Amino acid sequence: MKKENNMLKRSLLFTFAYLLLAFGFVQAQPASNQNQPEASRFDYGKMWTFEHVSLDYLQETYDFRPGQEWLEKTRMSALRFASWCSSSFISPDGLILTNHHCSRGVVGDLMQDGEDFDNNGFYAATLADERKAEGLFVKQLVQIADVTEYVHSRTKEVTDEQELAKTIGMALEEVKAEYAAKEDWAGLEIEPVDYYSGGKYSLYGYKKYDDIRLVLIPELQLGYFGGDPDNFTYPRYALDFTLWRAYENGKPVNSSNHYLPFKEEGAAEGELVFVIGNPGSTERYRTVDQLEYDRDYRYNILHTWLTNRRDIMQEKYDQEPSHELQESIFSLGNSIKAYGGILGGLHDANLMGRKEAMEAQIKSKSSAFAMGNDYWSQLGSEYKTMEPHAAISTLLRPTPMNGNFLLTVHLFDRYRSMLAEEAPAEQLDKVKEQMMQYAGNLGDPWEEKYLATLLQELVDFSNPGDTYMAELLEGRSPDVAAKEMLEKTKFGETNRLEKVLNSGLKKIEKSKDPVAVMSRTLLPVYEKASDAMRSGGAKRRALEGKIANEVFQVYGLSIPPDATFTLRLADGIVKGYNYNGTEAPVFTTFYGLYDRHYSHKQVFPWSLPEKWQNPPVEMLSKPMNMVSTNDIIGGNSGSPLINKEGECVGLIFDGNIESLPGNFIFEPSVNRTVSVHAAGIAAALKYIYKADRILEELK
Repeated sequence: MKKENNMLKRSLLFTFAYLLLAFGFVQAQPASNQNQPEASRFDYGKMWTFEHVSLDYLQETYDFRPGQEWLEKTRMSALRFASWCSSSFISPDGLILTNHHCSRGVVGDLMQDGEDFDNNGFYAATLADERKAEGLFVKQLVQIADVTEYVHSRTKEVTDEQELAKTIGMALEEVKAEYAAKEDWAGLEIEPVDYYSGGKYSLYGYKKYDDIRLVLIPELQLGYFGGDPDNFTYPRYALDFTLWRAYENGKPVNSSNHYLPFKEEGAAEGELVFVIGNPGSTERYRTVDQLEYDRDYRYNILHTWLTNRRDIMQEKYDQEPSHELQESIFSLGNSIKAYGGILGGLHDANLMGRKEAMEAQIKSKSSAFAMGNDYWSQLGSEYKTMEPHAAISTLLRPTPMNGNFLLTVHLFDRYRSMLAEEAPAEQLDKVKEQMMQYAGNLGDPWEEKYLATLLQELVDFSNPGDTYMAELLEGRSPDVAAKEMLEKTKFGETNRLEKVLNSGLKKIEKSKDPVAVMSRTLLPVYEKASDAMRSGGAKRRALEGKIANEVFQVYGLSIPPDATFTLRLADGIVKGYNYNGTEAPVFTTFYGLYDRHYSHKQVFPWSLPEKWQNPPVEMLSKPMNMVSTNDIIGGNSGSPLINKEGECVGLIFDGNIESLPGNFIFEPSVNRTVSVHAAGIAAALKYIYKADRILEELK
């Protein structure tokens, strides 16, 4: 059970962290006319679904038209890696390639006494040495069915929005059951997907492999080389890869019909390459009003909140280092940089100008808009009503990253409400047990830091005219208030807490304990804000769907839908770019790795393990990382980079800083996908890890 809980925590952490991999940015880019930014169909990106690849576009652009056999083989070779990354088969015997950062949170449970994968890495010298990760799985997209006509036939007479949503759900369940009974869909996990806000519906049938064993993982210093300072930058020198193997019935999976041959030479500059992976989420169909709300409230608040918690964790780690805390800091650092990038992109006049131009273009061709249905203004009005509630609904969420004091406040309020409603004793006891658990943690010295930080954020983001913080603080600073609240509360001692909880409803409602005072002062404001945010959700979603449908009516399948952690194919070419007054090279080499190591005085995150200290000369000139113009986002981590022959030439692990506005707009001129070069992986296997059996398998 402990391992299952750890897997769930890591799954949530990685889903959260890497679903953000390619968001946001910082620098404005020149447009053809700075005063009048021009919209492009590719503002919506190039993440094609496999059932609707724009083959004519590929033919016109690259003189390459993949056939169904090519599409099927690459689709079947690609994998979802658990619920947070991508991966692929790269040998006939179930060998899987993905990122180090996708695997890092999983391998902790595989370490035996005396082992330290962070410092020493791991290599299974034989098949028998490969170690199973309990709970880890990969999914292979085996079947696809376009069921749009079926769903539309059931919904064409339905006009009521609530009834429509219900009818769509029923139609998808019916067609899902129909396909589950088909012989070639037997045993597959069937997932319905909705593209273009109902413009297209598909069923995806996945084969799940749940016996996944670790083959090789580099040391942390290589997989995370450069750490947070180098994250989202290029040139890069990270060996961000891991090898796993899928087993079935105790034997390696026979993947001979669906794997990507590993091409050690990689791809040449200017060569056509594709990313095959599962981009997590994009928001390229959001309106200008929505993006302005994101800029001023949503991401602004969240960026501050994440930064403050990362700083607390870093301070704690400096005093009390731990692998788990280090993982949290890495993930938060990634998210902070990403959200900072989103904010930078949203403040970019050229990028926002392009969104405005695209919106105007869609409106000019929209039949609904011509008939007086201004869905854009209606949605903008809905977002205006959310603005006063954005901060409080975000900051007062009951999450462990807000500290145990706030969690206790929420539980106390629930307990009081349940008492008033005369809830059954067993339900009250469950809430009481939870409070007892948090009570034991209120004496933690870091609680004061978390509470003071939260109180300061509530002050900083309060609206003009709000009085709740003045009532709570009573003239005290957040630091002083936090200290006094923790000193005075009886909830930090289980026996005193139990006495309060057993004192009866009247005494509880009049309690002057700081927990009770905070509950009465802040939670009514929080509930009001949360209700306001929730109440318009259905209407907002309906308007978003109508707007997306108007875009679909204009562009149809010539543009891809937003990313949804479903398998996509993204085209691009191997190409450098101008940055920082100079030119970024297409490929970096191991020479650069050692230059970074020595230039930064051999300290983490640029330090190298002992086994890397004296490299063979023939390794140094090998390509290590590379860039291409493919469209990626969080979730693409671990995706293979392939050539038109379907060979694996690299491994996606990041985007450059300029690519980060990819959350809401694709900017191809400086957008770059950063990959581990196939030659870099092969060189590490050969010269450092002596992984001869793997090299032989890849050949």
